[in-house]
Amino acid sequence: MTGLVAFTVLVGLVALERLAELVVSKRNAAWSLSRGGVETGQGHYPAMVVLHTGFLAAMLVEAWVRRPDPPPLLAWTMLVVVLAAQGLRWWCILTLGRRWNTRVIVVPGLAPVRSGPYRLTSHPNYVAVVAEGVALPLVHGCWITAVGFTVLNAWLLTVRLRTENTALATLPQSRLADA
Repeated sequence: MTGLVAFTVLVGLVALERLAELVVSKRNAAWSLSRGGVETGQGHYPAMVVLHTGFLAAMLVEAWVRRPDPPPLLAWTMLVVVLAAQGLRWWCILTLGRRWNTRVIVVPGLAPVRSGPYRLTSHPNYVAVVAEGVALPLVHGCWITAVGFTVLNAWLLTVRLRTENTALATLPQSRLADA
């Protein structure tokens, strides 16, 4: 199997993982809303979906059009970062349990989650998103996608964090379902 085909398979596996996340997210969002959860930030959600979907497509287009030949050390190092990011993402999902979803939903009265990766930082899932945004395209030397996604994601995360922090400040006894 060539490096380009292997990279395409990797991106396909990440896409399947994202679909699994969406299934979990939809179920968990329904759970949160059924318990009086309040959703905010619906305006930026479509941009987030487009950015993350475009990210997967862009790196494949870049890989197949530019046909970069990344140094093996870079490829393998970035693959390790991608796997670590996936591990962190699922640690967040498992730690938040039913509270995790891809939207900003705060359920009044729930105690804050301070275990797992949340004992280390308030938004560990976004650490995973940033790491993956740089590392996944660089597995195959797709630096244009890595830079483009990083810039656009920085803007989106600024909006998202502001939305989440405002939602949490409004209901201080709650814990946001960190997407």
